[in-house]
Amino acid sequence: MTNFDINKFETPYFIVDESLLQQNLEILADVKKQAGCKILLAQKAFSMFDTYPLIGEYLDGTCASGLHEALLANDYFDGENHIFSPAYTEKDMPEILRVCDHLVFNSFNQWERFRGMVAGKSCGIRINPEFSTQDTAIYDPCSPQSRLGVTRANFRPDLLEGISGLHFHTLCQQGAEELVATLTAAEEKFGEFFHQMDWLNFGGGHHITKEGYNIPLLVETVKKTKEKYNVEIYLEPGEAVALDAGFLVAEVVDIIDNDGKIAILDTSAACHMPDVLEMPYRPHIIGSGKAGEKPHTYRIGGPSCLAGDIIGDYSFQRPLEVGNRLVFTDMAIYSMVKTNTFNGMKLPDLALRRLDGSLELVKTFGYEDFKMRLS
Repeated sequence: MTNFDINKFETPYFIVDESLLQQNLEILADVKKQAGCKILLAQKAFSMFDTYPLIGEYLDGTCASGLHEALLANDYFDGENHIFSPAYTEKDMPEILRVCDHLVFNSFNQWERFRGMVAGKSCGIRINPEFSTQDTAIYDPCSPQSRLGVTRANFRPDLLEGISGLHFHTLCQQGAEELVATLTAAEEKFGEFFHQMDWLNFGGGHHITKEGYNIPLLVETVKKTKEKYNVEIYLEPGEAVALDAGFLVAEVVDIIDNDGKIAILDTSAACHMPDVLEMPYRPHIIGSGKAGEKPHTYRIGGPSCLAGDIIGDYSFQRPLEVGNRLVFTDMAIYSMVKTNTFNGMKLPDLALRRLDGSLELVKTFGYEDFKMRLS
């Protein structure tokens, strides 16, 4: 169920419920306290900076995947500013050094190239333990010929002077059990260097706020690692911060029949929730069931020209009609940050349900947002 009037704003729009966001943050803050670690917001998953003041009350900082995310954190988040990129450029480095306090390098080539510029910064190397814990290749940094992280065969102990941390990020929406298995593999390959470090970063992909996640195991793992190597531990989840805290509200604009009922919405999988096609996965619609589970089944699709702009097959208790509004759940993470304007598609507006229950439209989009990307 939603805690807000779905008819309040024009569709399509994303809305984040700050009370649900706060519930996640309280869980993460408790993990921090129990484990004695630091937790960063991975902005690649969630970058709605209107919520940064709230998030900043609970987390220690942010991690960025490039200059623009780092600048956003510098502008709106009061905390540590970490960055990792598969490859930094000369033109971006001066601004990165201005705003970031922790830099993680993806190769020793990059470290050698920029080490003379990073005085006063805490620098790390991303390692690749070559240990896969997932089946979706596009999200597996340990897949064969991965470009992410230094393998043991390419590790350069002779270049560790000036390196104060090691970073690995191999998980994607996974549990503490997968972290333990990955950490074991990382220790087997790189453990001899852990004692030389000030910090270890276990990356993101930790589904800490998902029901059933083994928090005691995570806490135990972090504490043991801290004590064993005398290091600070960082976690940088994105999805766990805003899990189940956001919604996408869309409207039915037409219903057609082609060997079954098809409902066309004013929101697009290709443009507004591309992970539906990339992952792929089937997002939940409030009040719906799987195809055939309820009396009336529809294929739900978007308004773009892409034939595969299909969100999925859903069933409903009553027939859909033009003008009905549908609410997709868990739309805060990896949706807003991935939207695009293919076909000149209007981006969904952004709204918040504040902690006091008030609804606020914080940003609207239109033609100018499409035009400004072109010439």
